[in-house]
Amino acid sequence: MPVDRATPSDPDCLRRPTDAASVSRAAFGPGAIARSESVDEFRRTASVKSLTSPVKSGRRNESDDDENATKRPKVLFLHCGGTLGMGLESFTTTDAQKREGEVVPVAGGKYRPLGASGYLLDILEVIPELHDFADIDVTVLMNKDSSEMNHEDWTALARALDASRGAYDAFIVVHGTDTMAFTASALSLMLVGFGKPIVLTGSQLPLAMARSDARQNLIDALTCCVASVSCGGTVNFAEVAICFGGTLLRGNRTQKTSATLYAAFHSPSYPALARLGVGVDWNHARLLSATSKYAPKFTLDDNVIRIPIIPGLDHERAYGDLHARGIRGIILEAFGVGNFPKGIIPWLAGQKSKGLSVYLSTQCHTGELRPELYAAGLGALSMGAKSGPVMTSECAVVKMMLSLADDSVSLVKDYAGESEGVDFCSPS
Repeated sequence: MPVDRATPSDPDCLRRPTDAASVSRAAFGPGAIARSESVDEFRRTASVKSLTSPVKSGRRNESDDDENATKRPKVLFLHCGGTLGMGLESFTTTDAQKREGEVVPVAGGKYRPLGASGYLLDILEVIPELHDFADIDVTVLMNKDSSEMNHEDWTALARALDASRGAYDAFIVVHGTDTMAFTASALSLMLVGFGKPIVLTGSQLPLAMARSDARQNLIDALTCCVASVSCGGTVNFAEVAICFGGTLLRGNRTQKTSATLYAAFHSPSYPALARLGVGVDWNHARLLSATSKYAPKFTLDDNVIRIPIIPGLDHERAYGDLHARGIRGIILEAFGVGNFPKGIIPWLAGQKSKGLSVYLSTQCHTGELRPELYAAGLGALSMGAKSGPVMTSECAVVKMMLSLADDSVSLVKDYAGESEGVDFCSPS
């Protein structure tokens, strides 16, 4: 079948059939982009490849391509777990619930064993058009409930991305939604200057379910990746982002705000990088500018705690000697621009004198941090607490972990667009 190749002037970098009327879409469902090979053919090809490698590939036969065709981008999918890869047995629906569109999770969701080969076949069977965007490889790095993810998993993921940086044009990380914002923040700060798109996505329902949002999220994430300059596109998109519910957001500015809506993530202090509908509406002015030399960091100290100020609470009694219990950093979430009861100062001063690192944040999602305007905030700053432009709580926690492990990391310096350019007017 003759095929038009996408050119760098095409921001979406999609391949389109020249004779759409002649293409049967029955096997793929409405809206599918036709492929020059069937899933069955891909199954036969994959079945004869070695299954010992942790990386599996889904690539077109380049011999079928036009000599002058644009080089296809290479994208690596790194699977970490989450709802997207869950089996149907993790959810139950009665006939009545099906009629009402209600989905009920079963206690103890099932994370079925995944191999790279089977996983790739799964996604290409359900979403065959992914293969028309790029050459895709898959690595199943782990298969965890994201609530179980920790700093060691972030390090493993960062190292995997670092090791594959030279071999791929872009990266998609499939991840559970509950801690996706933490992982995105960690990757953005651990891999400053990476220079290629790293897009995290997942879903609210498993890929195998009829109403799953996984299909669209994966397509949208890949669309954003192949539009980047590193993939041969025209968009200067080369940062860590979350693509979910038709919106591309800066990863270290993002928070999960809904447990059930498909638009589960928002960026309270920074506008969306792109919105995906019939086309892709890029916010070019808000994309992260080129940074300094790539210098990855793989060490974090996870002895960090968030402490929201609660009116009337005796923090000495509630938290006691945190330093003696091994805590080395606290994110103190104050009211408003950085105010809190003056009675907390003696406890805070005692902990600070023992070597506890303190970052003064706010419980507000938007607005300035100006703790020096109040006596308590000024007192905290005078004893050495740090404060700066508003960061999400998720990002502040990760940045504290990096700072504790590496003295060169400043809590108040912007490294990956996590705090500079706060925008209070534009919605996410």
